[in-house]
Formats: sequence, C-alpha cells, structure tokens
Amino acid sequence: MELNLNSPLLENAIAELAKLPGIGHKTALRLALHILRQEKSMAHDLGNSIITMRDNIKYCTRCHNISDKDICPICGDHKRDSTTVCVVENVKDVLTIESTHVHHGLYHVLGGLISPLDGISPSDLEIESLIERVEKEGIEEIILALSPTMEGDTTNFYIFRKLSHLPVKVTMLARGLSIGNELEYTDELTLGRSIQNRMPFTNSFNKNN
Repeated sequence: MELNLNSPLLENAIAELAKLPGIGHKTALRLALHILRQEKSMAHDLGNSIITMRDNIKYCTRCHNISDKDICPICGDHKRDSTTVCVVENVKDVLTIESTHVHHGLYHVLGGLISPLDGISPSDLEIESLIERVEKEGIEEIILALSPTMEGDTTNFYIFRKLSHLPVKVTMLARGLSIGNELEYTDELTLGRSIQNRMPFTNSFNKNN
C-alpha cells in the first residue's frame, strides 16, 4: 500500500528511482529520503555525474565496450594480446571476465544474443563488425564467451558458421558453467577455469548433439 506523501516533488523522485532495475517502491522511498538527509551538494554531484555519464560516455569503435574515448583502454593497451578476442554479450560480461584476471586478449561486445522470440536477429547485433575484425586485424583465436543458454548457443553456432571460411581458431568456454546460467552470475573461479580450459567449438557442438 502506497503512502500519501503530500509532496509531488518527493513522489516524482521516488517514481523515477523506481524505474531502475531491482528498485521497488519501498527501496526508492528509502533512497529518496536518504538523499534528502544529505547536503544539497551530494544530490547535485549525484545528478550531475549521471547526466555527464549519459551525455558523454561512448562505445569503443573497435570492440563496442563502454569508453570515455573513441577507443577503450583495453583496445588501446598494447600489452594485451591482440590476436585473441573474447566475444561477449554485453559490457557487464567484460567486467565479469576482467575480474578473473585470466583473459589477456581483447574483447568484442555483441550487444545482445540472437532471440527470434524477442525479435532480435543477427543484424541487430555487432556480428558483421566481428567478422570484419577477423578479416582485417590478424586475429588468430575467437573465444565465444556467451552464457550457456539456448540464445547463447544459437548465437555461438551462427558466429561459428560465419567464421568458417576464415583461418581463425574458434573456441568456447569449458562447460563447467551450469546450463542456463547467465555469465554475470558465475563465480570468478569457475569462470576463470572455464576460460583457461576452453575447447574447440566444433568438438563441444558435436558432444552436445
């Protein structure tokens, strides 16, 4: 049951906070009241930082990871192995894999997974730009690090087929990951071992079929 707060300003703030994922009405109320108790400068800093982020953050023109510049720090790091590219669904997966300190190559963010039921086709994802990178950048290995779900497997197989005419090794995470689990919820140790023990995609596909 919602409270009558007698303040349209507060109610509006709560409504906006409640639009965030995982934030219900009660949590939004608690956050709004917390902000009210702080110095005005705290609210201004919070609001300005969000506005500045939204207005100025970019996506790397090479791998599509978030970046403050046209090329993200990972792509711009000459110490990284530029011959190995880890393909992930979204930016959160880059952060998850980076936390394992196991992958020392580059990334490619697809921006989603193929899902006909949700109206997401290959043309909606950054798949063609991945193919272009393999053709132009001398990439030797593509690691398919997508969640072991039906959508993830469909996307894996589509990318594998698109790369089949190119001289590049295609591998995928070892199936230490539970089927159906999202990559971001996998613990760092399990994910790290899955990257280290990755297997050729053809072998894994044949075993599962």
